[in-house]
Amino acid sequence: MSASALFVHHKQAMNYRFHDQHPFHPIRWELTMDLLNDLQALSTDRKLASRPATEEELLWIHQPAYVESVKRLSSAAPEPHWISEGEPYGLLDEDTPYFPGMHEAASWIVGGSITAVEAVLSGASPHALHLGGGLHHALPAKAAGFCIYNDAAIAIDYARRHYGARVLYVDTDVHHGDGVQWSFYSDPDVCTYSIHETGKYLFPGTGHLPERGEHQGYGACMNLPLQPYTEDASWLECFEESIRRLTKYFQPDLILSLHGCDAHALDPLSHMHCSMEIYRQMPAILHELAHTYCEGRWVALGGGGYDFWRVVPRAWSLLWLEMSSHPLANALQTDARHPLPQAWIDTWQPHTPQSLPSEWLDDAQRWESIPRRDEITAKNRETLAVAMQDYP
Repeated sequence: MSASALFVHHKQAMNYRFHDQHPFHPIRWELTMDLLNDLQALSTDRKLASRPATEEELLWIHQPAYVESVKRLSSAAPEPHWISEGEPYGLLDEDTPYFPGMHEAASWIVGGSITAVEAVLSGASPHALHLGGGLHHALPAKAAGFCIYNDAAIAIDYARRHYGARVLYVDTDVHHGDGVQWSFYSDPDVCTYSIHETGKYLFPGTGHLPERGEHQGYGACMNLPLQPYTEDASWLECFEESIRRLTKYFQPDLILSLHGCDAHALDPLSHMHCSMEIYRQMPAILHELAHTYCEGRWVALGGGGYDFWRVVPRAWSLLWLEMSSHPLANALQTDARHPLPQAWIDTWQPHTPQSLPSEWLDDAQRWESIPRRDEITAKNRETLAVAMQDYP
């Protein structure tokens, strides 16, 4: 498989920051890029600077009144009238509180994901990664789940408008990719797939099995709501069987995937019990599928992940190592004890009271076992069977 991949980033995206105590903090990107640099896995010739999205591009998905409200609340001192008007748009919510420069920062996030799609579909590179992207909860007229503008949906729309591409959207964040799903729910040329913790217990409360699309788009939507405390084996069993069959069925021109890493056992905002192993294997499966069905065309975005120190940098680095065909990606298949760069640990350990991991993968065999493992696995298999019943 090709070793060519582009890493899309711009420092302006680091301004997407609600406040210092907010879970969605840009230090996640800094930690990841520093880890890749210490590994010497992020060469200058693989970096691609992005651009901000235009207002026209934002309006492909979002309503004009919503964009206007975001812009007005982005000033250093918004007028009281605009503050009161922002409540119905979710901009006074504790998850998405307005902040100075919000519109500009979110526009750079969207522009980065568009840049990644353009790089791949123009033929500049078969693969592109934009870790700043992944704001999949934003709705046409409402901010939600830490997301102001839905960069994933807008990037997909860009692929449709400019290249007429059939897009398979693969969301592996532990929270259902609701904003993207609803944006293309009746579109037969955009297939949305989401594997996540069931919405019975977790935000946003959607992503149930009957959500399969509507009208001409019926069947171009698949959800796999898994049980709380799902572990690696069950997660990967459900993911691999479903995504292989769905990709073969849909025959996409482009795979656009979102890689939230919050199904990890250490993540504070979910109830799953997976290890770093799923974040090693899932990108490898998608990489293979991209070359099998899309001539390699694959764009990946970041997403959630709220254990900044122990989980996110490793998971997102593993994604880049796979996309760029770095030798370590292959080495980790047989050497689970491969150490992290000591320079990275020495740099960041003084900044957190948590003990940083010393190795790329977790020794999950040492973790406390889940007492309902067999029951959870059986229920997940039932979910998989129902999700797959319409796909040969």
